[in-house]
Amino acid sequence: MGMKEYIEEAEAALLHTYNRFQIVLDKGEDVYLYDTEGKRYLDFVAGIAVFALGYHNEEYNNALKEQIDKLIHTSNYFYNEPAIRAAKKLLKVSGMDRVFFTNSGAESIEGALKAAKKYAYLKDGCTDHEIIALNHSFHGRTMGALAVTGNPHYREAFEPLIGTVKFGEMNDFTSIEALVTDKTCAIILEPVQGEGGLTPATEEFLSQVRSLCDEKDILLIFDEVQCGMGRTGYMYAWQRYGIRPDILTTAKALGCGVPVGAFLLTEKVAQASLTSGDHGTTYGGNPLALAAVDKVLELYEKNHVVEHVREVAPYLEQRLLELTEKYDCILEHRGVGLMQGLLFDRPVSPIINKAIEKGLLLINAGPNIIRFVPPLIITKEHIDTMITILQQCIEEQ
Repeated sequence: MGMKEYIEEAEAALLHTYNRFQIVLDKGEDVYLYDTEGKRYLDFVAGIAVFALGYHNEEYNNALKEQIDKLIHTSNYFYNEPAIRAAKKLLKVSGMDRVFFTNSGAESIEGALKAAKKYAYLKDGCTDHEIIALNHSFHGRTMGALAVTGNPHYREAFEPLIGTVKFGEMNDFTSIEALVTDKTCAIILEPVQGEGGLTPATEEFLSQVRSLCDEKDILLIFDEVQCGMGRTGYMYAWQRYGIRPDILTTAKALGCGVPVGAFLLTEKVAQASLTSGDHGTTYGGNPLALAAVDKVLELYEKNHVVEHVREVAPYLEQRLLELTEKYDCILEHRGVGLMQGLLFDRPVSPIINKAIEKGLLLINAGPNIIRFVPPLIITKEHIDTMITILQQCIEEQ
């Protein structure tokens, strides 16, 4: 069956909630993907910052195969060895104290919000607490995650959503301070906004928000679903600033392709929030997913993945800055580590489509921004190839 026939069958069967590119991917190797007709694509998407270790990593694949032959699922009525090993490793690299494993980033946000609300409820017995989030943020598509996502377009068809959520501005502390009341239970933000345009928080802003939370006993939630797991050159972006949150969410590269996420808490919050019966999941923390997490964290350490990001990310930034200076249509360069973006003066979909034709996979972050979130094993040679193709696409538009 050819790609056209595959796509026709997909369109007849699947709910149309995605505007997919017109290719059917079949397999991957290193930092390349191949479609069903054998065409090769250099991948600067990584499944939206998921496949940090690249494709067809033999050690990773073997770990999953071995676990499949042993045990895939038991439910959380029982302990399992992969979950215990993964939890221990994740707490070590994240700098947090307790972890709850989920199936996705959105679920980790839901758990984080519930923990914050329960923490506040135990303090005063009230259920009318408020949350402060940021404009241009993105936290997921489930109802709780959607409620704190700072884009009205995503929310409007599904309101009313949870509780009272107010929105401030990234890197504008006065806009946050003005929203705080005695009902505020949490402030949630991405240290580096992903879907919202690859905007990093400043250290001053995070420090001010942290101090405010400490003063008012408000919980600070960092959403590191996209910017975590080494993408900024630190295992988690909070470590770049030295400003630890009360609750941390993670997913995407945590499982490098296997659906898994987590929310992590300080001991203080863990002991004064969710207890038995407050939260649960059938699949979260199952042996197969946590065997993936266990192996991913092992390979990060063994292969010095974070150190590699620190070595290669400045080169990507340099090459993108060169493009920014060369082309008037590029207004701004943004980002940190291997989470970079270029803001154009026009919609970028024509450039992205041309790149696909030339064997390069890119995605956007909003209509005018190209986002670069490649596998973390990318090399300077891969970056040069990407830049060459991207220049051709810009000049041909």
